[in-house]
Amino acid sequence: MTNVGHRKGRHITALCRLLHYSRQAFYQQRTVIEREALQDELIIQEVLRIRERQKRVGTRKLFEMLRLFLSHHKMQIGRDKLFDLLSAYGLLIRRHSRRAPRTTFSGHWMRKYPNLIVGVPILHPNKLWVSDITYITLQNDFAYLSLVTDAYSRMITGYYLSKDLRAEGCVEALKMALKQLPKEHNLIHHSDRGSQYCSVDYVEKLQSNNIAISMTQNSDPRENAIAERVNGIIKQEFLEECYADLSKARAGVKNAIYIYNHERLHSSIDMLTPSQAHTMSGKLKQHWKNYFQSNRETEVAMT
Repeated sequence: MTNVGHRKGRHITALCRLLHYSRQAFYQQRTVIEREALQDELIIQEVLRIRERQKRVGTRKLFEMLRLFLSHHKMQIGRDKLFDLLSAYGLLIRRHSRRAPRTTFSGHWMRKYPNLIVGVPILHPNKLWVSDITYITLQNDFAYLSLVTDAYSRMITGYYLSKDLRAEGCVEALKMALKQLPKEHNLIHHSDRGSQYCSVDYVEKLQSNNIAISMTQNSDPRENAIAERVNGIIKQEFLEECYADLSKARAGVKNAIYIYNHERLHSSIDMLTPSQAHTMSGKLKQHWKNYFQSNRETEVAMT
């Protein structure tokens, strides 16, 4: 051992005596610290890899998505520790507020339909579809995304990104959804009372396919909560803040909806992806109730 090594050894011995540690305990503790640092780095790298495709997926779902990775690497981390780790790296997801253009105009002369879904059990796909419109920001403009979502599985069955708020965008989204609708069904379509959903073309398309029409009765977003929630997930987790033009926005939307349908876990449907839940029936377990109780858990509750 060199003189430098001897001096280092003496310093470690003196430090251990001061702290009432044995040299063996000191080196064991150092090994643990180094191992934990490496583990944290590997976990952060995996989180960043996941968020390349699911940009705003929250910690709760990351915890589920990391299980296989942790098992393969023989690592363990608790949910609270994962919150702390992501917080230390500035990787917790928080809600951003922004001024939004109005997408619903219900003060029109066209017929409005009653709310048919209050108290109706939804225990299989294609029992209830919910529709809504949200906006996508372009440079110096907006585009408008029409979505049709299966309320049971949370699967987006139809979508269309339009350059304006005319009914054609909603009709195109509905046409896409209808392509996968079984011939034998007992489907209800639920939406707000916007002019797009009350338009002649949209109503005729529903009626010609024997779909019952249901609408919200006032401006309370809770009457169409699932559709509102899906809008938020797509925008907050997958889409860019702004797109250069409509064609790039459409490409982004297509990719986002594929990831949402086939890769994103939902706590409201037993931590399944929508495409998985769309093949099932019966009541699906919810994992989100009473979860956000501590001060540390300040992320958006994402279903």
